[in-house]
Amino acid sequence: MRLLPVGSAAVLVELADLDAVLALRAALAREPLPGVVEVVPAARTLLLRWASGRELRRAGQLAGDLAHELEGRLAAAAARGHEPGGAGGDVVEVPVRYDGEDLAEVARLTGLGEAGVVRAHTGTDWSVAFTGFAPGFAYLAGGDPALRVPRRPTPRTRVPAGAVGLAGELSGVYPRASPGGWQLLGTTDLPVWDVERDPPALLRPGARVRFVDVTGSPPAPSSRTAAAPREVRSSAGVVRGLEVVDPGPSTLVQDLGRPGRSDLGVSASGARDRAALRRANRAVGNAAGAPALEAAGRLVVRARGPVVVAVTGAARCTAPGLPLALDDGDVLELPGGAPSVLAVRGGLDVPLVLGSAARDVLAGLGPEPLLAGALLGLGPGGRWLEGSVAVHADHSGHAGPEPDPERVLDVVLGPRDDWFEPASVRLLLEQEWRVTERTDRVGARLEGALPLRRADGGSGELPSEGTVRGALQVPPDGQPVLFGPDHPVTGGYPVVACVAEHHLDAAGAFPAGTVVRFRAVTAVTGITGVTAT
Repeated sequence: MRLLPVGSAAVLVELADLDAVLALRAALAREPLPGVVEVVPAARTLLLRWASGRELRRAGQLAGDLAHELEGRLAAAAARGHEPGGAGGDVVEVPVRYDGEDLAEVARLTGLGEAGVVRAHTGTDWSVAFTGFAPGFAYLAGGDPALRVPRRPTPRTRVPAGAVGLAGELSGVYPRASPGGWQLLGTTDLPVWDVERDPPALLRPGARVRFVDVTGSPPAPSSRTAAAPREVRSSAGVVRGLEVVDPGPSTLVQDLGRPGRSDLGVSASGARDRAALRRANRAVGNAAGAPALEAAGRLVVRARGPVVVAVTGAARCTAPGLPLALDDGDVLELPGGAPSVLAVRGGLDVPLVLGSAARDVLAGLGPEPLLAGALLGLGPGGRWLEGSVAVHADHSGHAGPEPDPERVLDVVLGPRDDWFEPASVRLLLEQEWRVTERTDRVGARLEGALPLRRADGGSGELPSEGTVRGALQVPPDGQPVLFGPDHPVTGGYPVVACVAEHHLDAAGAFPAGTVVRFRAVTAVTGITGVTAT
């Protein structure tokens, strides 16, 4: 067992195999570690996340104690006769049309032939070992060992919803269209993820799964429709709230997100700059996490009835961070160039998905991106108001200066810095990195003059493992991707470092073109590379 730092508030527990991961996960479910708010199992690791770096420091002041505590839990699980992958219960049958683009390649790699691949895939029950990558994406283990095949050398930019694939010892079903590098065997019409269902994920850890060959049957018609945002009208029948005149490049509804949903494959999401969201809401008397608008650049809104708003974030505007009263018909314009937050007194009346109004662009959860003409009513009954009805100003919520030509972000090296040449780790900290136009809420693609190089030359394959916001994941081209709030729960490329928690909001608000540098700081004294025997 090794304990590896993951930013300021998480630790990656590296174990021998998937059986050990499942055993330790079961032990932690029976007796949780104090302060741990999230456990993300993966193929060879468990990611343990605390509420803050302070809580992690309390748990890991003596890292050896934490390691030996986990070893004790693992030994106790073995003594109890833990059965990896779960046992008993109903079997979920997944009908599959075996017509996948990679079926012939898998037949060649395994030597089974196409019919043999289908027989092997359907001939053994699988179990859900863990979830991640995307909401409802279940990593299935326990299939025929003959089906072990590598990922595709070049991932596809789009894998259709319902695709059934293989990678290593695992199989899975893509819940929605997304990029992916698994070998595709076929497709299913079974909805493995549906937010209208409770629980929304059909395949959850411990469930047993059986694939059924239905090749030749026609696809089932889809009956799903997207939910439309609600409008709240006054007694006079007029919407009171905000009308979007120009949403700019992207305007989304955001709040503080939906943390603690990793068992569904859902990241926390929420505002890029959480401090800016809190300041804007406090300025208009809302609860700190009330839904507000997050603009990636320019935004123009019109008041429908009298409203009180506040603007925070990086965009410069009149009276930043202070309450501003708008009369019916008044137009407010936020300039482009940097993200900003616009809160309105009473919050916004938008539907909650899994307890949050945040738009998660990777998961496709929450209200759709706003278009010109959208009408956003206020929260009914003032449910988002906090304390007194009097509007109070937060003078600390100013927008701040224009972005500096260069920003410095504190990072904690690891968990996979040892996958890179020592010279590349130094390069990460010495070289300037530019935020490219290939940037969204999932992640920001960074570009440096020299790429980072792997110690193994890029030949090794990292099993999927838990990731966090602020992770610097390095794909084969050596140019890092800085994960944002809508990052995948698990990832398969090595993470060289993670942004420290006190700089996460700053990292989320950087517009394209910003030049950044990284400075290494220590997360928890003694955690790095701790090994329990």
